[in-house]
Amino acid sequence: MTAPSPSAPSAKCPICGRPREALYRPFCSRRCANLDLQRWLTGRYRIDQDDPDADEDAE
Repeated sequence: MTAPSPSAPSAKCPICGRPREALYRPFCSRRCANLDLQRWLTGRYRIDQDDPDADEDAE
């Protein structure tokens, strides 16, 4: 079984759900790509991690 290609009808933009555009993959437009970037830059998206240095400072 093969994975669907980015141009497959089932490939949707993670921001608005419209079909993806190869130029802005995985998004459909520059607008959706910029919205995603803005969400990362403002901290709406973040990757939580354990910080071992913070634990040592508390002791």
